[in-house]
Amino acid sequence: MDEKTKEPSVTSSSSLEEKGQHDHIETSNAPFVKSPAEKRLVRKLNIRLLPLAGFIVFLQFVDKAALSVAAVLGILEDTHMTMSQYSWLGALFYLGYFIYQLPNNYLLQRFPIGKYMGTLLICWGAVTIGTAFGKNFTQLAVLRVLLGLFEAGTYPALFMIFNRLYRRSEQSACFGFLYLCNGLGSVVGSAAAVGIADLGTRNGIRAWQWGYIIWGTITVVTGIIAVFFLIDSPQSWFLQLTEEEKVIFEERIRDNAVVRKQQVKVSQYWEALKEPRLWLLFVASCAHNLQNGGLVTYSTVLVRGLGFTATESILLQIPSGAVTVLFIAFAVTLHRKTHQNIYTAVICYLLSALGCLLLAVLPNNGIKLLGYYFTWAQTGSYVMLISLIGSTVSGYSKKIFYNGVNMLAYTIGNFAGPLMLVEHTKPAYIPTMWGYFGGNILNILCFLAVRIILSRINKKRLSERSNEPTDVYLNLTDKEDKNYIYSL
Repeated sequence: MDEKTKEPSVTSSSSLEEKGQHDHIETSNAPFVKSPAEKRLVRKLNIRLLPLAGFIVFLQFVDKAALSVAAVLGILEDTHMTMSQYSWLGALFYLGYFIYQLPNNYLLQRFPIGKYMGTLLICWGAVTIGTAFGKNFTQLAVLRVLLGLFEAGTYPALFMIFNRLYRRSEQSACFGFLYLCNGLGSVVGSAAAVGIADLGTRNGIRAWQWGYIIWGTITVVTGIIAVFFLIDSPQSWFLQLTEEEKVIFEERIRDNAVVRKQQVKVSQYWEALKEPRLWLLFVASCAHNLQNGGLVTYSTVLVRGLGFTATESILLQIPSGAVTVLFIAFAVTLHRKTHQNIYTAVICYLLSALGCLLLAVLPNNGIKLLGYYFTWAQTGSYVMLISLIGSTVSGYSKKIFYNGVNMLAYTIGNFAGPLMLVEHTKPAYIPTMWGYFGGNILNILCFLAVRIILSRINKKRLSERSNEPTDVYLNLTDKEDKNYIYSL
């Protein structure tokens, strides 16, 4: 995540937050070379922040995907659910996600993000444990909504932390790391599920219930740790900045143009709503997450439908997670080599579209695993989408709003995605695979349209750019700041 930056100029370092009109930090488009001191600071930040942030994302995926494992370990039989009700359980998680997005935007700006994130973890861990004792569809449906509600704040909170602490050029690697941990959740979670399956029934508790109890307990403990140790600002005690590092962080704020403001600027919300870019990314995220929601919820069910046993269908999620990690690493590496965010996303969507095409046309046997694994190339594209928001949106309220709208799209797509797998089309679900194929093509068109819009603005700004640098404490949006150049 190291990038070349200019030696920090000496400015006041008494406080990095809410300095208002006293000490100003300005943005500049001058080339920079990273100092050895800043490289040490980035390593320190990586070591103290990324492991905990990554483990939180890992747990979110495992807790959310536990339903897919439970489906082949007896939850359907024990709770007398139909496959249609199972689809609704997959979707209802995202109803909770949807409900919480607007309150989450407000709470993110009003409370310390680390303590807020830790509280959410404790709550969703408790809900995960409670799911083990759900007796019927109604109880499980309520618990799934609550799980989605408490997990809904995870990504927006971590995105804002990374937007604030890392340079724009570093952020794609940071977001890539988060989604790598998502992939590792599939690998480790599936491997652990095999061991949990071997527990069978102990003390009157079935194997699928043990999975919820074990992971839920780990989540609660992690939440308590996050309350005290999750770094959310340069002032976090666990970061322990030296005076030299405080000065360097001021220089980094010049680059990422993210200064935390507790005052909500509604005008920045309205500005975002009027931008075609917001709606293009909203549509792309919706289409993307139709496929994500369907494949995550039905992952083991789809694989078992190819003729594999319950245990084999769980084990075959391990290469699925590994392929996800590889595609994310490919996307992040390609982006850092070429500095082309949108073109990188397009390449990954083409690979994902190929996977959906193979799932739609190949015979329904083990050969379809090739297509199934190719579909996860879309995770690389999603990392680029998050990175695009982080590197092309400024203004604290506006950035939170963009992330919130993206999470709404994430919710809608993931809610509808499992419902597209209609029971009478199983086990191949061919119409659904064609739908996912079309979604990938739509995503490509949306990304290219965003690139055309922002490239035109960049061209105009480069020809008219002012020599006066921008004070980031003015909290200007990317539209208001005529020196702001979009990273595409």
